[in-house]
Amino acid sequence: MKIKNSRLEAIRLILTSHELGSQDELLKELNKEGYTLTQATLSRDLRQLRVVKTVGTNGRYKYVLPRTTQYRHEGSEGEMRPVAPMPEENGFLSIKFSGNIAVIRTRPSYAGTLAYHIDNCEFSEIIGTIAGDDTVMMVMAEGVSKNALLKTLRTIIPNI
Repeated sequence: MKIKNSRLEAIRLILTSHELGSQDELLKELNKEGYTLTQATLSRDLRQLRVVKTVGTNGRYKYVLPRTTQYRHEGSEGEMRPVAPMPEENGFLSIKFSGNIAVIRTRPSYAGTLAYHIDNCEFSEIIGTIAGDDTVMMVMAEGVSKNALLKTLRTIIPNI
């Protein structure tokens, strides 16, 4: 377990200091640090660390660690809970409603990252999300109004 913890920490350090878009690139960096592992082991490590692929500033995909909590949001039950901020450029274009379903349109390849951040916040107003390339479908909890959902989403998507 000591070796695994050391390897996970090495992955964290590499991902915070390099923009890597493939597991092959990450394996090469780990090899430079003295870690020899298979792609399957790396996949399990990335899943355990909750690493996601997102679009970098240069338009190229990159691996990122879940963001640290930067501010808090008061939930509908009055409890305080952490909220992960979205990247500055979140790709949001529009939102439409149909019953208890909200559909967000994004720029191409932004929907997955946006859905990840929404799910990571565990908003009580949202049961779950499904993401495509440029569309996020959200199922709203019973009794949640459009305005309440918009207010909640503004905590992570200021331009909604």
